[in-house]
Amino acid sequence: MTQAQSGKTEHFDVLVVGAGISGVGAAWHLTHQRPGTSFVVLETKDTFGGTWVTHRYPGVRSDSDLYTFGYRFKPWRGAPIATAEEILKYMEEVIEENDLDRHIRYGHTITKAVWSSEKNLWTVTATKKATGETLTFTCGFLWMCQGYYHHDEGYTPHWEGMADFKGPIVHPQTWPDDLDYAGKKVVVIGSGATAATLVPALAEKAAHVTMLQRSPTYFATGRNANELADTLRDLEVPEEWTHEIVRRKILKDQGMFAQMAKSHPEAVRDEILKNVAAVLPEGYDMSHFSPRYRPWQQRLAFVPDADLFKGICAGKASVVTDQIERFTDKGILLKSGDLLEADIIITATGFRLSVMGDIPFEVDGKAVDWGQTLTYRGMMFTGVPNLVWVFGYFRASWTLRVDILADFVVRLLDHMKAKGATKVMVDPGPAGATMPRGPWIDPDDFNPGYLMRDMDKMPKCGDTPEWRHTQDYWRERTEIPTIDLDGPEFRYEGAGAAVKSAQAVPAE
Repeated sequence: MTQAQSGKTEHFDVLVVGAGISGVGAAWHLTHQRPGTSFVVLETKDTFGGTWVTHRYPGVRSDSDLYTFGYRFKPWRGAPIATAEEILKYMEEVIEENDLDRHIRYGHTITKAVWSSEKNLWTVTATKKATGETLTFTCGFLWMCQGYYHHDEGYTPHWEGMADFKGPIVHPQTWPDDLDYAGKKVVVIGSGATAATLVPALAEKAAHVTMLQRSPTYFATGRNANELADTLRDLEVPEEWTHEIVRRKILKDQGMFAQMAKSHPEAVRDEILKNVAAVLPEGYDMSHFSPRYRPWQQRLAFVPDADLFKGICAGKASVVTDQIERFTDKGILLKSGDLLEADIIITATGFRLSVMGDIPFEVDGKAVDWGQTLTYRGMMFTGVPNLVWVFGYFRASWTLRVDILADFVVRLLDHMKAKGATKVMVDPGPAGATMPRGPWIDPDDFNPGYLMRDMDKMPKCGDTPEWRHTQDYWRERTEIPTIDLDGPEFRYEGAGAAVKSAQAVPAE
């Protein structure tokens, strides 16, 4: 019988929350960069994968290329845009090749996390779903890799008359295995990456699929292949080299594109729309693909091999831009007065934001209100010791930040050990009292719906770079590795730590 089964408290140096793409990456980095560290990964699902297990709708695939979405340490050998099955296989190989499975506890749902400054420890309570047991873990450091949205339920707005509709209403996040859409008329509400994936996949069997959008999204299209990678493989360049070279080339191109979108938005907009028009029927109404916002103010949805547009050209799919008046027994009545008839309605309307997995946190007996904390570079938070949250990129692949923050966590743990510190906190010092505070993400810079709906739940940002979540990979990749861990924003406690930290704070 293990300690957990016997009800005893288990202790680890580090506790990782979540076994998705971030948590598995964290486990690899701890294993390879900090051998000897005791750690455990707690995952509420019965398997690894996170997003790629939750989403089971037809055609589910990445909306980032796998050369940058994949880990820097694990070469990607397939097409740039990958299916969920391919991504899960890739993650499975990482786990098996590095013996990570022995560190992962599946079916463990965390119910509370409590910090004690007297002990300088986190106490984490979890329920083992298979048995209903309540288990207790302690750790010196919490690494939050649980993502940013609720996995059990997506976001579906309420529309009048939904109960009148005779067919099923399905959110992609809770796709039923037995949904039969063959020969059916399907309406997909939404225009993001999920809708762009679903529409061509459903169109293969459905009678017709209509993508109903309140407002358009920017779409980019191209071959689901990478010519540079293909050339390097033809030259029999080692896969490790190919992965790194292609990764760097993609990141350089993406950085240039992001900069152009900010400095010359109209030129970028024109180029995007020209490329989309080229794969649509001549004279097609481009207002359906012409957003009101500038490029990259929301995530750009990539359409590999133009499959969405091929469905439109074939008459199997169509796009309607309008607002919903109400649902009827036969479909959706639009504000224009048109009726969209449907047998099935899919609400690809986004996520429900989850801050820290909605786990109740306490620090020294006081509940943590994340909306009242100030973020340090989008990863640490005022008033909350020994914790890092992995929140990835919107304009680049999520996993890029997994690797960057993993390097930071390892360096921070090594630094604490060298100092004899058992506690680290971030604090803006006296300037924090008057520092202007704003939302986690500047809505003028990036404004996806799931963040805008619940922005008040997220930590606040300050008015200097270190107190902001920049979402800028090309800046962070050089800044984060050079952070001065004895800088004035860091506070340490433990033998020999307090004196050095105090010396780092400028005198008043």
